[in-house]
Amino acid sequence: MRVEADSQRDKPDALARPVNPTRTLQLLRLGALASVGFVVSYFAFAYGPKYLTSPATRKPTGMVWIPGGEFTMGTDDPIGWADEKPAHRVRVDGFWMDETDVTNAQFRAFVDATGYVTTAEKPVDVQEILRQSPPGTPAPPPEKLVPGSLVFHATAGPVKDLRDFSQWWRWTPGANWRHPEGPGSSIEGKDDYPVVHVSWDDAVAYAKWAGKRLPTEAEWEFAARGGLDNKPYVWGDDPPTDTNIHANIWQGEFPYKNTGADGFVGTSPVRAFAPNGYGLYDMSGNVWQWCSDWYQIDLHRQLAAKGVVVNPQGPDKSFDPRQPYSPLRVQKGGSFLCNDSYCSRYRPSARHGCTPDTGMSHIGFRCVKSADSTR
Repeated sequence: MRVEADSQRDKPDALARPVNPTRTLQLLRLGALASVGFVVSYFAFAYGPKYLTSPATRKPTGMVWIPGGEFTMGTDDPIGWADEKPAHRVRVDGFWMDETDVTNAQFRAFVDATGYVTTAEKPVDVQEILRQSPPGTPAPPPEKLVPGSLVFHATAGPVKDLRDFSQWWRWTPGANWRHPEGPGSSIEGKDDYPVVHVSWDDAVAYAKWAGKRLPTEAEWEFAARGGLDNKPYVWGDDPPTDTNIHANIWQGEFPYKNTGADGFVGTSPVRAFAPNGYGLYDMSGNVWQWCSDWYQIDLHRQLAAKGVVVNPQGPDKSFDPRQPYSPLRVQKGGSFLCNDSYCSRYRPSARHGCTPDTGMSHIGFRCVKSADSTR
């Protein structure tokens, strides 16, 4: 534009000629394009590809654009469990993700609009229980088949065998998302807390109503890392302590003494802790989050031999020799019960399998939306 103006001033009759409206319009368009180019270049330099690679669609309310890319999934770190290993390369496309876990207020809106009844609010399906049990297992007594869910209760003191989780989990009739500790408890005043006692089926039903879906395990882990590749924690390298607090996890001695050094002994509001590099809250601790994939204990070992795996959707069925009769879906993120003396599964590579009909007081979820909004 500057060259054009200078060349016109060098010609004596330039101002004497009549204005050409077409030429003027062309110059205005060129000027606008130059300005746009400058702005785009500035954003690219100042803010990086995170914003420039988002789709040309309106930002969904309460969601964050995850730009996609290649990353190291799983871990080879000694702190990792066997099902997290080995580390391998994965690539995912960009997608939108809820910036927080689904809250009590959001889930209430879904229930009010649809009349949906959660798994925990229905009588227990005895036939489903028997299908998930070894042959010959007797049916539970009728009084145990009432609606309810599993609620955490701290033990009176140290326990000798941390493998026996029945010491701190109790089947509680009447426990559900409205009454997370059982009859008499309430979510009043906790609209911004994550909804809990939701099964995988409940999460899928909500996601469909919201025009979203559950994330794949690969999408979830990529998003949780927030752009920090191959780091042990969603915030980087430094392990959490009672003074280095990044997430709602268990401080003290599990399962009997939680000091609450992070300010909470149970779940916490969804924005109580700083977000990760993508602006996502609670990708570590607070509540476990359902993924769409079936859980397979040796999946990482199988994928590691395939080079870079693109947009993995998970196996066709679940497999875990420890629970051979139970179908299992993936959960990620850990919860307020995670503690290094017990599980340390608040790390992004950590994974867990759980039956789709299970709700517990530390299980929630969040949703995603594909860039094209078709899946």
